[in-house]
This record gives sequence, structure tokens and C-alpha cells, in this order.
Amino acid sequence: MDLGDLIGSSGVYLAIALFIIISLYLGVRIVPQSEKHVVERFGQLRSVLGPGLNFLVPFLDRIAHKVSVLERQLPNASQDAITADNALVKVETSVFYRVTEPEKTVYRIRDVDGAIATTVAGIVRSEIGKLELDQVQSNRAQLIDRVREQVSAMVDDWGVEVTRAEILDVNLDEATRAAMMQQLNAERARRAQVMEAEGKKRSVELASDADLYAAEQAAKGRRVTADAEAYATGVIAIAIKENGLEAAQFQVALKQVEAMQAIAVGAGKQTILIPASALEAFGDAFKMLKGRG
Repeated sequence: MDLGDLIGSSGVYLAIALFIIISLYLGVRIVPQSEKHVVERFGQLRSVLGPGLNFLVPFLDRIAHKVSVLERQLPNASQDAITADNALVKVETSVFYRVTEPEKTVYRIRDVDGAIATTVAGIVRSEIGKLELDQVQSNRAQLIDRVREQVSAMVDDWGVEVTRAEILDVNLDEATRAAMMQQLNAERARRAQVMEAEGKKRSVELASDADLYAAEQAAKGRRVTADAEAYATGVIAIAIKENGLEAAQFQVALKQVEAMQAIAVGAGKQTILIPASALEAFGDAFKMLKGRG
């Protein structure tokens, strides 16, 4: 074999080696974890490559699209909406989504971000139009759930999953805000009046309970006094029954002595006039006491 044949053979081997290297370079693809690659063959969808090591048919297959599967956030959007009671509100929304089926995303929709934003705006307007303003403010969580469900159903054909759809704020125009402020002030005033009335009612109830308690205690005191007087009367009656007239005269004389003592200790009393009957009573009482002694 001469030198020319050797060079020719070396060139063939080199060409074959170069072809193999190029084929390996074109046929082996490593896809990152955060991406999926869409493969076309002669302009048609061939397959979708997942993360890791993948193989293609060199010169026939090509990677047409590299799609990120990371969660994405659309820019916050504001749109006007009219409630069921004709109140104009400005709603601020935020949407998060991720691509789950890249073959649908790249072949069925051109601008997926714009399509999702438009879909969310329409659904928000529709749902708010079914509610009154007070319901929009108080049932925001339920409203968000309905919006998320409808958005998810609408974008399913695009190979997209809506992970979050939030209503960040509901702003009112100045006239509506002023009317709501008047309503809130009126409600606060009504609650204050109700609380004041309830306080007065409770105060009257407590005062009535106190009066009732005092009357009950006074009645109990009078009952005790009456029982004591009845007992004393009964004792005196028994004494009169047993000792006759002398016991009665003794009680009368004793009462007269107690009355005279009360008069004697009075303020400014220098002279005490004692009737003759009182002296006789003192004498009778003295005699009775002496007789008993």
C-alpha cells in the first residue's frame, strides 16, 4: 500500500470518526430538571423529553422548543367590575401557573401569559357581577375559590395548571366609599344606642332586685320581731294566768319605771314631774318585789 492509499484510508476513517462524534453530539441530549424539550421530526411533533439523559435520531429529530416547567407569576392586573347592586369596583388580581404538558402549550396557544390574564379578568368580572358589594367584601375567600376553579377548567386545554389565583384588593370609587362610611357610622351609632339601652335595662333590673332583696330582708326582720313579741306576750299571758292581777300590775309598773328613766336621761331636763299615780305604781312595784323577796 502506497502513501496515497494510506492517506486515503486515513481520511475515510477520520470522516467516519467525525460522523460518529457529530451523531453522538446530535443524538444525546441532557435535559435539566426545570425544563421539558419538545422534539419534532420533519416539522411534526415526535416526543417530549423529560429531565435527564435522552437520545434522538441524528439529522432527523430536532429540539423545537425548550419549555420551563417552573411556577410562573403573571404581573398583577387591575380590572373594573360592577357588582349586582351596581357598585363600581377595581379588582387587583394575581395568578400563578406552571406548564404541565408542553406539547399543548406550544401548539395550541401563542401567548399563554396574555391568554391566562384575559381569562382571569373575564371570570372575575362575571363572578363579581353575581354578588352585591357587601358580599364581595365578606365572601372574598369563596369568590377566590370559584375564580380558581373556573380558570383551571378554562386553561386545561393549553397544558397549563393554575396553582394560585388571588384577589389582592377590591378598591371602591370615592362616592361608594363615602356611602359605605356613612353606613358604617350609622351602624356604629345604632349599636351604641342598643348597648346603652341594654345597660339602662340591666341597671333597672339590678335596682329592682336590690329593692326586692331589701323588702324581703325587712319582712324577715318584722317577722322575727313579731315572733319575739308574740313569745313575750305569751309568757306574760302565762304569768298573768298563774299569778293573777299582781303579775299584770307588776308589768304595768315596770313599764312606767322604764318610761320615767327615758324621760330623765333626755337632754336639757332639769325637773321631772312625777304624777301621783306613778308614785303609787312605784310603791306597788316595790311591795311586789319585797313580797317576792
